[in-house]
Amino acid sequence: MLLRIYPENPNPKKIDTVVKILQDGGLVIYPTDTLYAIGCDALNVRAVEKICRIKGVNPQKSNLSIICSGLSNVSEYAKISNATFSLMKKYLPGPFTFILPAGGDLPKIYKHRKEIGIRIPDHPIAHELVCNMGHPALTMSVHLDEDQIEYTTDPELIHERYAHLVDLVIDGGSGGTEGSTIVDCTSGEFKILRQGKGLIHL
Repeated sequence: MLLRIYPENPNPKKIDTVVKILQDGGLVIYPTDTLYAIGCDALNVRAVEKICRIKGVNPQKSNLSIICSGLSNVSEYAKISNATFSLMKKYLPGPFTFILPAGGDLPKIYKHRKEIGIRIPDHPIAHELVCNMGHPALTMSVHLDEDQIEYTTDPELIHERYAHLVDLVIDGGSGGTEGSTIVDCTSGEFKILRQGKGLIHL
C-alpha cells in the first residue's frame, strides 16, 4: 500500500493507520530528514529480523539503529554520559546517528555488538510515528543505488520496488540522497565514523 502523508501537517488518522501496522509487527518505509528508511517496532524481534533479511544484514555483526521520540527516552535504550547528552542535545533533532553503548531495555538481538545507533530525525512524519507507537522504530536506509537514484527518492518508485517486501510505503514527498553523519560516542572521545548530511563540531 502507498499512503500519502503531507510532512507539513501529518494527518492524525493516517499516522494512526501506520502506527497500527507497526504495532502489529509490520514493516513500513517512511521519510526521514536524510533518506527514506525501512522501519518497524524496534522491540519486535521478528520484525527486526525481517528487515535484517531484506537488507542482507547480520544483526550479530552489524550495528542497528533506532529512532527515538526525543532525548528524554534515549536512556531507556542506551547508556548515555553527561558529555554525550550535551552533544546530542546540541545537534538533535537532526541528520545524525549517535553510536552509544546499548542499554538494558533492548531485546538481545541488539546486544551482540553491545552498541546501538540513536536517531532523532528532524522530520515530522518520523517523529509522529515513534511518538504515537510508544516504542522506538528500527531504522535502515533504503538502499542507495547511484545508477538509479530515483528508486530511493521517489516514493512511487520505492513502492514499485519494495511493495512485495513491506506492508506500507509512506509517500511523504521526494526523499534526500545523503545519509546521516555517524558519530561514535562509545569511548571517552567522540569520533565521526561517516560524514553525511549533518555538520558537527567535536
